[in-house]
Order: sequence, then C-alpha cells, then structure tokens
Amino acid sequence: MLKVGLTGGYASGKSFVGATLAELGCHLIKADELGHLVLQPGGEAYEPVVKEFGAGILAADGAIDRRRLAAEVFDQPERLAALNSLVHPHVIAREEALMAEIARRDPDAIAVMEAAILIETGSHKRFDRVILTVCGEECQIRRAAHRDALAREEVLVRLKSQMPVEEKRKYADYVIDTSGSKDDTVKKVVAVYNSLRSIQ
Repeated sequence: MLKVGLTGGYASGKSFVGATLAELGCHLIKADELGHLVLQPGGEAYEPVVKEFGAGILAADGAIDRRRLAAEVFDQPERLAALNSLVHPHVIAREEALMAEIARRDPDAIAVMEAAILIETGSHKRFDRVILTVCGEECQIRRAAHRDALAREEVLVRLKSQMPVEEKRKYADYVIDTSGSKDDTVKKVVAVYNSLRSIQ
C-alpha cells in the first residue's frame, strides 16, 4: 500500500483535491475529522483537554465548543503546543489504525491522509509521498471569505500563523496549484494520481 500525505495552507484547495483523489479510487482519511472525534465526549482527548483548559471551553451540552477552545490557543504558541500534545497522539493512533485496516483489505491501495499541519508536526515523514496544494494569497482570501464568512483581516491573521508555502514546497513530492478552474485542477490531480499508480 502506498501512503500519501496531502497538505496545504488555509483555503488552498486541500479538500477538493482530496475528494478528487477519492473519486479516482484512493482511500481518503481526514485528520480534521479524526480530531473532532477524539475531542467528543468519551473521545480519547476529551477529558485531558477539559482538565487542561477548564470548563469554560464547554458548551451547555457538555461538548467542547471548538470556537472557545480555539480562542484559548489563538496567538499563544505555548497553549497551542499543549493542545496539540493532548490531541495529536490520539489522532495519529486513529490514522495508523485506519491505514492498517485499508492495507489489510486492499494491499494495492493508495491511502491519502488529508492534514493541514502535516509538515509542521513532522507527520510527513510517515508517508511515502507528499502532495502540497497551493494558490495565490488573494485566491485564499477570496475562498476563505466565501466559505467561512471571514473578513480579509481575519484570513490574513490565519495565513500569517501558518508555515510559509515556500518552506512547505521543500517537503513536497507533488505541488498542485489550484488557482485555476476546477476542471484545470482535476486534470492536475489525475496526473498526480497516475504518477502515484506508476510507483506501485
């Protein structure tokens, strides 16, 4: 089985590229969804995170309010590192379990892990190949404003908090520029998919 990491900056087209790879036959795992699961009541990270950050992050139903939690770590690298240390090991354990199951069921599979901070956490080293999605900053701002209803200044703050795309390029085996039309991006994804298939 070929293990592929898929990453990219905020609103750079990761999800679209991941969905296209899934349509082509890849097994897609989304780290963000696993992060949601481990933070749910009963999830592996729920109690440790509540203990660390306090009951103020909880909604009325006892679930962790992700916006409140994000506010606790925003612009505070030490607090963010603390949160990541509580969440990421459990996410990685789930990722590994899912990939092992895919390998057992389909030894010739291409398993794609979609993760926003794949490189920043060093997780890229666990994969055979890394795909990076990129687009211009103005494109990211426009997409984020449309998708997440954020003001330009809010998007810029998020972009500045991430590893620069030029730094990420050093770790990527494939770079997919999603600035063009969806059809154009699909063609690029198909080319990458065919290349991945040729490796096996």
